[in-house]
Amino acid sequence: MSAPDGIVNDRDAVDYRLAFDMAPVGLVLSRHRTILDCNRAVCDMFGADRDQLVGQSFLILYPSADEYERTGARIAPILNTQGHYADDRVMRRVGGRFQGQPFWCHVTGRALERSDPHAAGIWSFEDLSTRRPVRAELTPREREVAALVLNGMTAKHIAKVLDISPRTVEVYRLKLMRKYQATSTPDLVQKLMSGS
Repeated sequence: MSAPDGIVNDRDAVDYRLAFDMAPVGLVLSRHRTILDCNRAVCDMFGADRDQLVGQSFLILYPSADEYERTGARIAPILNTQGHYADDRVMRRVGGRFQGQPFWCHVTGRALERSDPHAAGIWSFEDLSTRRPVRAELTPREREVAALVLNGMTAKHIAKVLDISPRTVEVYRLKLMRKYQATSTPDLVQKLMSGS
């Protein structure tokens, strides 16, 4: 039996470049929050060619510079202590017919140097838009609060994660409830999940 194209016939030797490129999930290798390499799934997800992404800051994938900065600051200590990080967040399409469109994305990362968490890493991206569309126009802070509400966090915990007061979290949660016409936090979660 012959090996599939691109995979060496030796049982112990695998074409890791092909595996990276053809992985069913988006993969990015980074250095100091700059994209060193990415696979086809990332290009398809963000509507960009590899040449448009490689060498660019992760900022290109965020809806706003504020979210890029705050996310980087928030995840650094977690990467430093745990070596890995995961969350659901709103990202932005880079090109194609949906250029600029926000979408929900599950992001998982691993720091290759825990003492300098942004120095080098490997990240996976999973597009959640088919099951969780972004319907309402949200501000950067509303997107951050929405992501944490979806994770089941209390206002107090969200406040600690975002380094804001619990009262400020409540204000943003109320704004989200108005935008989504939700009557309670569980109703808001349901509407955020369905995009209605």
